[in-house]
Amino acid sequence: MNLQSPQLKLEAGLTIGYGKPLATTAEEILLGSGTHFLIARNGRGKTTLLRTISKTLKQLKGSFEAEGKIQYLPEDLRFDPEITVAGIFSAMLPKARYKEALDLAASLELDVRKPYGKLSTGNRRKTNLIVAEYSIDEKRGNILLLDEPFSGLDAYAREIFEDMWRKSSGTVLRLVSCHPDYDSMGMPSAIVIQGSGIHHTTGSAQTWSELKQQLN
Repeated sequence: MNLQSPQLKLEAGLTIGYGKPLATTAEEILLGSGTHFLIARNGRGKTTLLRTISKTLKQLKGSFEAEGKIQYLPEDLRFDPEITVAGIFSAMLPKARYKEALDLAASLELDVRKPYGKLSTGNRRKTNLIVAEYSIDEKRGNILLLDEPFSGLDAYAREIFEDMWRKSSGTVLRLVSCHPDYDSMGMPSAIVIQGSGIHHTTGSAQTWSELKQQLN
């Protein structure tokens, strides 16, 4: 397999949950590079599935396979409140990407001199996303598991990150849990947790307006 092409395969019968089964894949789900959305009503298993794939939570039954470097960005990620944003970048990112991270922070109006603990929710989210995006290993395929990455972000910041996603769609697989802000948002590939089932739905014209009607 081409190392630049990440892949995620959820076998039929993969069951997730905390002690009790929460949801199960009825058939095999195979994802390649690009952006795939993960949608469900609150409490139905979005975070549980991401944690299972990242191996911070063990599946109850079944199996899955991942080809590529996996990173999981939880919604509640926090850094030391006393460290500045620049300090976080310096500690977490490869030296070759530090300047790029600073440039992106500037375009997002993120003050890298501020301690993390004094940032707004939106600016903490920007910091977390920059760390995730610039931790990508350019020599291999990457899998980014993003839990509500746009919570607290303004439209301008979202557009910048979505543009980054498009430019790296050939070598990065992103599975993005989210609550879309508008009905016309395109979701050409989506994993939907409906009731106790997990299934994959695709379509170039597929939108959030159509998909949300499947949720219960």
